[in-house]
Amino acid sequence: MPNIKSAKKRVLVTDKKAAINKAAKSELKTAMKKFDAALASGDKEVVASVYPATVSAVDVAASKNIIHKNNAANKKAKMAKKVAALNA
Repeated sequence: MPNIKSAKKRVLVTDKKAAINKAAKSELKTAMKKFDAALASGDKEVVASVYPATVSAVDVAASKNIIHKNNAANKKAKMAKKVAALNA
């Protein structure tokens, strides 16, 4: 346990930021799971409604540095490919 006041504050701030980042990453994973479930159902209308929300969630996570921008681009490309395959 830290003894210096600034080190104590750093511990508190780090814990708070870690909790916020964990919640944001959990939201992203939930959005991705909803997209995968919609895709598994095979209903084009459901996928069309869930896809933009999932892409938005990925973009938000990338902009907040929850995930790397290349990871976000990779996720979006894979989702777009799956949607295209469903519609073809």
